[in-house]
Amino acid sequence: MGTQRQLILDRLRGQIRAEEHIIGVAAGAGISAKYAVKGGADLILVLNSGRFRQMGLGSIAGYLPFANNNDMVMDFGSREILSVVGDTPVIFGLCGTDPGLELPVYLHRIHSTGFAGIINYPTLGLIGGQFREALEEEGMSYLQEVEAVRLAHELDLFTMAFVFNAEQAGLMLEAGADVICAHLGVTAGGLMGTKKVLSLEKGAEIARHIFAVCDASGKQPIKLVYGGPVHSPIDVQYMYDNTSAMGYVGGSSFERIPTEEAIVETTYRFKLTGQLKQDKLLMDKLALADEPYDYVAFVKEYIAENYMNNISLTELAERIHVSRTHLSALFNKEVGCSFPEYIAKYRIHKAQDVIKHTRLPLARIAEMVGYPDYVHFSKTFKKYTGMTPQSFRRQL
Repeated sequence: MGTQRQLILDRLRGQIRAEEHIIGVAAGAGISAKYAVKGGADLILVLNSGRFRQMGLGSIAGYLPFANNNDMVMDFGSREILSVVGDTPVIFGLCGTDPGLELPVYLHRIHSTGFAGIINYPTLGLIGGQFREALEEEGMSYLQEVEAVRLAHELDLFTMAFVFNAEQAGLMLEAGADVICAHLGVTAGGLMGTKKVLSLEKGAEIARHIFAVCDASGKQPIKLVYGGPVHSPIDVQYMYDNTSAMGYVGGSSFERIPTEEAIVETTYRFKLTGQLKQDKLLMDKLALADEPYDYVAFVKEYIAENYMNNISLTELAERIHVSRTHLSALFNKEVGCSFPEYIAKYRIHKAQDVIKHTRLPLARIAEMVGYPDYVHFSKTFKKYTGMTPQSFRRQL
């Protein structure tokens, strides 16, 4: 029988071979971890930012001196998380730059307490500018996080690494990281989400550079994405379609955003019980919202549900009462590509999936994904994949 680390790797790699995606959930409370496991989470991460989210603060609070990170994570992780997740591996968010930390001793404590492994968090990768320079001048650098992963690997702990560029990916791979997680920044979305965020396409581009290093290394790490513009299942699908990501790690996406929406909606419903206004709940929802309606999310969801049909951006704009020009500009900014390019790539990726799993005639597949004209389908397929549908099928 293998070690705990090897058992975790074998299970995760088995899922990947079966074309199942890996999902990691950063939980800030026992209830979040418990029900994430029920929903199928493969990994539970215990990060200090999760705890601050439970206090009603944004994830970035984990970077301020409100508490000792490692003490906080050890406390709520051991008391609340480990006791409710069963056999699901729990990953300790380790601040490896803590100058008062005896890393080998503390890593043994993490292991003996019941945590399956570590991940570098809070990470200096999220800090830039003069503050980053000042930290590095004092000897506090990302290299300390690399060293923590190396020591944990030597102790046969399961290791995950947040990386922000190809160079950091190379360092973490040399240190023995089992999982490389492309960190795309603080998560957008919801009421407390960051407003300045990468476009989906820019995030995918960064992930592709990071994963290229993983593929070239020959070490076969598990490749995940986290944060930034990726905060909904449709966004995650975009990453699967446009990078070689094997799964997704989220905190706000699983905990903060659903909680915000559920509590606001439930409280509002109770507030209206017994009032005539209750019948106008859906009509008033947009007007009462604290945040502007998410037009781009509406468009992405509409495409996901109707990609097989003819879709007009003009008609969508009319449906949500904005100008086509304004909607197009919003879409380009958030997604990083035009509406026609997005829908074309979405349809072609759907076609690839159908070709992989069926022997249906290619003309029939073209119709299923929204291309009644097979010649147009074939040209578009070659534009985005570099080969014709026939060549793609033969290659498979």
